[in-house]
Amino acid sequence: MRNFRQSVIVAALASGALASAVSAQAADPIVIGAAVARSGWMVQYDEGPLNAAELAIEEINAKGGVLGRPLSLVVSDSKTDPAGSARAASEVLAQGAQLVIASCDFDYGAPAALTANAQKVVAFGTCAADPKFDAFAIGPYAFSMATATPGLGALSAEWAYEKAGWRTTYVLLDTMLEYNKSVCSSFTEVWTGLAGAESIIGTDTFNGMDMSYPAQISRLKNLPNPPDFVMFCSAGGGAVAMLRQIRSAGIETEILASDSMDGDNWLESVPNLSHFQYGAYGSLFGDDPNPEVRDFMEKYTAKFGAKPTSSQAMTGYSVIQAYARAAERAQSLDADAIVAELEKFKDEPLLVGRTTFTKDRHINYDRGQLIMKVEDGNHKAVEWQVPTSVPNPFK
Repeated sequence: MRNFRQSVIVAALASGALASAVSAQAADPIVIGAAVARSGWMVQYDEGPLNAAELAIEEINAKGGVLGRPLSLVVSDSKTDPAGSARAASEVLAQGAQLVIASCDFDYGAPAALTANAQKVVAFGTCAADPKFDAFAIGPYAFSMATATPGLGALSAEWAYEKAGWRTTYVLLDTMLEYNKSVCSSFTEVWTGLAGAESIIGTDTFNGMDMSYPAQISRLKNLPNPPDFVMFCSAGGGAVAMLRQIRSAGIETEILASDSMDGDNWLESVPNLSHFQYGAYGSLFGDDPNPEVRDFMEKYTAKFGAKPTSSQAMTGYSVIQAYARAAERAQSLDADAIVAELEKFKDEPLLVGRTTFTKDRHINYDRGQLIMKVEDGNHKAVEWQVPTSVPNPFK
């Protein structure tokens, strides 16, 4: 009898120790590693998604975390450098990251994703929209939360032709980034199908690192017949410099851009800007038609003291949403199991919009965007535009 009682006590103690160990293990944080720019010009594109990811992590943790474990965010500065992107990914992976968040651009984010893939860790670009940010180019663990540039170019062309009623265009391409090239290429293909090749009355290129563009301005200003609009594919400081020089030259032609020009932090460089429009993930200005987006903007502003620099911030929030849902559905943190669940996403309702991933495509091509218009330096949401004829960039 005594031996029996001792056995029961030992078993109970062992059971209690096991329960405590399981409980402690369950409390271990799931590390999310952000290998993004905290310095250099890419900060304007990476800061918003990073902050939004932090907000999403805070909200998920308040509801019990993922699989009963809290999420923990670690960050390493890529310094707006491709080599720095790979180094930053290695640093967060060394800290145990089970998800790597990469920069908002293929050129600056792909090295981080490649580094994560080499260790079989899921990697998400936030707003990296070049279609090469996909499994076929980087690896099976790579995803992007962006709307891919073929979709951006297509929705721009379709809105310009069908909604704005424009019939002639001039294509102005900044060759600095693959993103710019891909947007303009897709736009040109779709626009030509709608309006004919002769409707493109001219094209020109510039390098966004140059900051001064007298030759391009002269060619645009001296066109014998001005176009209905300029399709403008650029980003960063070079884009702002070009816009300022266009308007300073007295050229008031309508300009259509993409989501790289979202926000108003740069408008002081182009005062009272008008006749300017672009596609965005949502409106920063309190007039988004989606109440979830308006709520996000309010929460972001309350937490960080200012609204996001651009609506691309929404992609960072949605990266965390997607990873958390995939892990919960998989009931596992195994990367292959999470990838399998992500590849089941079909019009998944995320903050950034309805999102679909498949085994063959880890970036969205046909997600819509909100057309924004700027008049007298003021932004206004116009309408939601969904692309219908998205070209295949790899045919």
